[in-house]
Amino acid sequence: MTAARTASELALRLVQSLWLVGVRDVVLAPGSRSAPLALTLHAADRAGDLRLHVRVDERSAAFLALGLATGSRRPVAVVTTSGTAVGNLLPAVMEAHHTGRRLVVVSADRPDRLRGTGANQTTQQAGIFGVFAGCDDLTADVSGDELDALVAQACSRRGPSQLNVQLDGDLLPADPAPATWWRRPDVPHDHPDHATPDNSATARLRAGSEANVDPSVRVPRDGEVLPLGPRTVVVAGDDAGPAARLLAEAADWPMLAEPTSGARIGRQALRTGRLLLTTDLRARVERVVVVGHPTLSRPVTTLISDPGLEVLAVRGRDGVATDPGRVARVLDVVPRVEAADDAAWFAAWHDADVRLSELIDAGLVAGQGDPRRAPGLDSGLSPLAVAAVVASAVAADTSLVVGSSNAVRDLDVMGTPWPPLQHRFVVGNRGLAGIDGMVSTAIGIALGRPRAARTIAYLGDLTFLHDSNGLLVGSGQPRPDLTFVVLSDDGGAIFSSLEQGDPRYSDAFERVFATPHGTDLAALCSAHHAAHERIDDLTRLTEALSESHSGIRVLEVPVSRADRRAEATWLRSLAARARP
Repeated sequence: MTAARTASELALRLVQSLWLVGVRDVVLAPGSRSAPLALTLHAADRAGDLRLHVRVDERSAAFLALGLATGSRRPVAVVTTSGTAVGNLLPAVMEAHHTGRRLVVVSADRPDRLRGTGANQTTQQAGIFGVFAGCDDLTADVSGDELDALVAQACSRRGPSQLNVQLDGDLLPADPAPATWWRRPDVPHDHPDHATPDNSATARLRAGSEANVDPSVRVPRDGEVLPLGPRTVVVAGDDAGPAARLLAEAADWPMLAEPTSGARIGRQALRTGRLLLTTDLRARVERVVVVGHPTLSRPVTTLISDPGLEVLAVRGRDGVATDPGRVARVLDVVPRVEAADDAAWFAAWHDADVRLSELIDAGLVAGQGDPRRAPGLDSGLSPLAVAAVVASAVAADTSLVVGSSNAVRDLDVMGTPWPPLQHRFVVGNRGLAGIDGMVSTAIGIALGRPRAARTIAYLGDLTFLHDSNGLLVGSGQPRPDLTFVVLSDDGGAIFSSLEQGDPRYSDAFERVFATPHGTDLAALCSAHHAAHERIDDLTRLTEALSESHSGIRVLEVPVSRADRRAEATWLRSLAARARP
């Protein structure tokens, strides 16, 4: 076998192995060393056997793959060439590690004999992700069975994996015909596609997009039975899922469910739970059950870190239980109860939540001179009011992608828990809660859930700008129908409510924390052929979010960040008034 055939056949065999284990979306960042993989993927895409997404920025490509994996609940591969291209995938790999998303890095590499020689674009990229992703370093002599097993392992484990592929010799064959690059592998009799009458890529993609359960998640055994009596609060963090809600409902306990928890549904979920933790209700808590990965507020973090409480923390998808204070008893599965607890405990939280919600809503519509009026209304739209409009637009079968920083926190205060039996897919990159890659993640989620009624992404302007390359979708690439709502306050407003927002640091605040940028978002969107509309009226925002729109659209909503610190103080004062 010639060296050229070795490279092309290895690429073909690898892509066939990925297809056999259910990979139907692959993201490619082009390069020279990955040429055999690129041509194989192009041919498979032309044959209708998978969807190929090409991006020029490796960091954006990796987050696009992460979004596709999140939306489709399938493993998704991202393919790069050698050298620094692989290093640019690290942020998305870290996020996938901390959320258990199945992101498969296929990194083309030069042969092992060139490592350490100074050969062009050759580095120690096998295992470059360290603790964040396991790595298999593949050579041309790997057997077909061994390759199938390694790929199956990479695609089935929780979190990211790296398949580092040494491609040696000539990369391109003498015959460039697409038929030489791809052929669908023989399907074993026990493979799901073997007996599928409609074996088209569209049918398979739809099936994957509508899956309700990630196959990498274990089916839990019955959890331990918790005794009733201790006054208990359920904290449902990111990716907690329905088990947290079912526990709270069975026990009649109050539940503090973050917007991306998948549990902010039904009567037990409190809209203003984290604000109520600043009241005397907090002192009455005796036990906390933590499900998922809560990250949004210091009152919640303080609660679950309190050594004076009984704290039970359930392991998440990544195998880690959220226990920042190292005080929790860790459980493998969500516990259960055999009867409802004292109804008066939940009633106290529920009544306070209703009163506080009414106070906040009244303050956002109060006129000038009204003592109830929320801070910042004289400067334009309130960010909290914008969040309320976005939350109300999330109807049944909607996908909502929420950025980090203020966007998700505003939604946490303003998003009324959704009714049961109406599926909504609300997600964000909360594993590490970074602002990077959110545009690409949102596009990936929209592409991964093509049958959703609509997809909305709610981001701050810095989050949007941090991944503006995500808008760089080349000609002929799959494009979703996706609306971005960009809360535009010309900088990092979240720092205003933190310690560095104290007036004592005002001399340095604007330059080293707020970082005003003055970017013309309309011009940026125009350069990327994305529709843009600047909206300064809540009625128009409501209308725009109800409209059917084709392609990528950006709704820029200008707000002021001058009153963010005063807003936080106002919310705490309302919480104190909400308790009888």
